[in-house]
Amino acid sequence: MAVLRPGSIRSPRPRPLAGLLTALLAALSLTLPLTSAHAATTPSRGSAYLGIGVLAHDGRNGTPTTGDATQTEGVDVSAYQGNVAWSTLWNSGVRWAYTKGTEGTYYTNPYFAQQYNGAYNVGMIRGAYHFATPDTTSGATQANYFVDHGGGWSRDGRTLPGALDIEWNPYGAACYGRTAGQMVSWIADFVNTYRARTGRYPVIYTAASWWTQCTGDSGAFAANSPLWIARYAADPGTLPAGWPYYTMWQYTSSGPTVGDHDKFNGALDRVQALANG
Repeated sequence: MAVLRPGSIRSPRPRPLAGLLTALLAALSLTLPLTSAHAATTPSRGSAYLGIGVLAHDGRNGTPTTGDATQTEGVDVSAYQGNVAWSTLWNSGVRWAYTKGTEGTYYTNPYFAQQYNGAYNVGMIRGAYHFATPDTTSGATQANYFVDHGGGWSRDGRTLPGALDIEWNPYGAACYGRTAGQMVSWIADFVNTYRARTGRYPVIYTAASWWTQCTGDSGAFAANSPLWIARYAADPGTLPAGWPYYTMWQYTSSGPTVGDHDKFNGALDRVQALANG
């Protein structure tokens, strides 16, 4: 047995106050739930929808001014709306609709069949949209995933070309960690692949401020892809470079009936013309 000599047991050296606080905070972090603002506001992957970034950044709901040129009312929906009462929307004057089909290469809308087919069955002209995540996979990969999961097109007079929803990243950096040049290349990859798969150029949905911030206000797509502009105000405002006019305008995220509400820039026969290609 070891013999302890007097003075051989030393008292522990006092720890500086800063060190004690650091240790205490470290211990608490192991037991307390994560409560940062980022954790509280970042949605789960797959839950994004058309205009999620617009609502977060612009945060307004618009009412179009009276006396506008002839326009046709539409809606866009996602899993957030669940099973949609399409007959109610039809009776309110809605004549076209877009349904979220996919996001990235990891999500398909579980309500897609009810929403996409339901719109068609009441007489609407319908289309599907893809929520882009340029930080996860390539544009070509996502275009193929979209087409393979409901985002195709057929010349039946009732099916609109697929739409690329490219807007603020709800899961992280606004531009998905890409430079303007890289973003333009990613969009081109998606657009060209969708065109090769379906014979149609996709509609591009975006907001002018995001487009300027994240593509450098590129005019590379205006010649072929119809513009679906997002602006929650009384008018669509200044459009991104190259587009002389918008084809569709999402003007509010809280319409009088279910879903976000949109205007098609023309009468119903122009909606049909876009469907027919």
